[in-house]
Amino acid sequence: MTCARLGQLARPWYCPQVRWPDWWEWELELTPHVERRMEIRDFSEVNLRDMLQCAVGYRPDFVEGRYLIETTFRNRRWEVIVEPDEIDHLLVIVTAYKVES
Repeated sequence: MTCARLGQLARPWYCPQVRWPDWWEWELELTPHVERRMEIRDFSEVNLRDMLQCAVGYRPDFVEGRYLIETTFRNRRWEVIVEPDEIDHLLVIVTAYKVES
């Protein structure tokens, strides 16, 4: 697996030294919503895991308790929305999408 780092795409917010929260290491759980999007947007669970492996940053989403993960896929910027489940210690994948310029 190779990761096209966002820094190579000249994004000013690229940060190679991300301090990931504890939930970053939790098991993943895919929602039915993201499973439908995977078909529509032509990516697999393996691709999604690769995107997370290549993530370069994160920030809070506008929905409380969710986070936007910054990554790349097929040499394009993508974002993955996650919601940590503090009770079951699962990282719930809500959706993933290509960032349009």
